[in-house]
Amino acid sequence: MTVTSLAPLSQRNSRQHDAARRQPSSVKLEQARRAAGRARRLQGDRVDGRVIEVLPALSGLLPGGGLAPGATYAVSGSTALAAALIAEPSTRGMWCGVVAMPGFAAEGAAGLGCDLDRLIFVPHPGREWVNIAAALVDALAVVVVKPQGRVSDAEAARLSARLRQREAVLIACGEWPRADVRLSVTATVWHGLGRGHGHLTARRADVAVSARGQRLSTASIWLPDARGQIALVDGMQAAHGEPLHESLLDEAVG
Repeated sequence: MTVTSLAPLSQRNSRQHDAARRQPSSVKLEQARRAAGRARRLQGDRVDGRVIEVLPALSGLLPGGGLAPGATYAVSGSTALAAALIAEPSTRGMWCGVVAMPGFAAEGAAGLGCDLDRLIFVPHPGREWVNIAAALVDALAVVVVKPQGRVSDAEAARLSARLRQREAVLIACGEWPRADVRLSVTATVWHGLGRGHGHLTARRADVAVSARGQRLSTASIWLPDARGQIALVDGMQAAHGEPLHESLLDEAVG
């Protein structure tokens, strides 16, 4: 959804997109605060300290089996993984935000299971991107943000305190100081293309998870599989798949 009208991402048009880009950062911050207030009223009570459930294929990767209210997650190597993490919360009625990601693919996110009607989208936050993320944290269950520069330890500490107070979750697509959990896509293999022909049908990703510098788990997941689902790669699939090259395509499709 856009920060100005709360219209679904699927209904965005280029004129709205360009107008949002040109607005001063202070205006965008105020709009984000108003949108967050409306989302808070629509959402009602949030998770009250419970773990926020994620898709089954991702639950085994995360400490506690889901997203912990008050925690910060840093995701590297794939925006699709970040989108997959908000799929289950959004379909369960929780509101989520996406900040500073103008290339966020609405159709791809919907295909991964995201409810676009539960997203607030701020594609061009400008210099106020940290404050806009903080404003959304006040009202939404999960906020995804792509850092627009180096985040200081002080900024990260202030936002972490806000997350704990509001029992919200921050997912940073990129480096974030003192992140509680880090998820890194270490390798990507595409399936579906033959020798210069065919269609991409599935993407296999190796994901490593660490917390406070300690590696917790690794797994291969379909992101997505040939049916468009997020799923674990079983041993037979890993052994007998027909891998393609690692992805120069990753930036194109997330």
